[in-house]
Amino acid sequence: MAKIKQKRMWLLFAFFNLCTFYGFAQFDADNDNTFLGGLIAGTNFCQVDGDNFAGYHKVGWNVGAVVYTKLAENLTASMELLYSQKGSRAGVNQVPKLANDRNTIITDYRIKLNYLEVPILLNYYDKRKSNFGAGLSLGRLGSSREIYTDGDGHTYENDAKLFPFRKLDLNMVLNGNAHVWKGLFLNLRFQYSLISIRSAYNYVTGREQQFSNLWITRFIYIF
Repeated sequence: MAKIKQKRMWLLFAFFNLCTFYGFAQFDADNDNTFLGGLIAGTNFCQVDGDNFAGYHKVGWNVGAVVYTKLAENLTASMELLYSQKGSRAGVNQVPKLANDRNTIITDYRIKLNYLEVPILLNYYDKRKSNFGAGLSLGRLGSSREIYTDGDGHTYENDAKLFPFRKLDLNMVLNGNAHVWKGLFLNLRFQYSLISIRSAYNYVTGREQQFSNLWITRFIYIF
């Protein structure tokens, strides 16, 4: 019951903050306003460096809202509020694989992480309104699952208390927005953990020091 209440509170927090951002940031695109705002929808292509499986096989949502504030003629600061799905997944050609304990054959492996994220960036604009930027993103873990299937076809879920993921996640962000049409932008982003997402060694697969590694493609619409 406590877990259900915690999830409800987390979703309500995200919803009300998105509404606040949206209401605060609406603007007339024909005016030179200090604050701009918009909505974001796209996809994460993820892997976890340190889990013994390479490749961006895990796909997740990246959705939310953004607020920009003008600092100079071609320079803005931006803050986003995002729901972001991260993690990893074993590629088809990577299994079966011998686990770290040497007694288990892994035929399928997945990490599923759900975050509430707040990226803060500095952005430089060109004459076409396209822009590129860099900054940091602070994430709060909402839920996590680590699942693997052994050679006998049995599926197990690792105990989150024994092999926990850190509640806080800090990432570096490199970002580029191509202006497509009016307020529509195509976004490409690279994001990488600056601190380990895990705080305990997992004897089944990987190592203690693990890092989220993401390529992100999104559409951003500025109102």
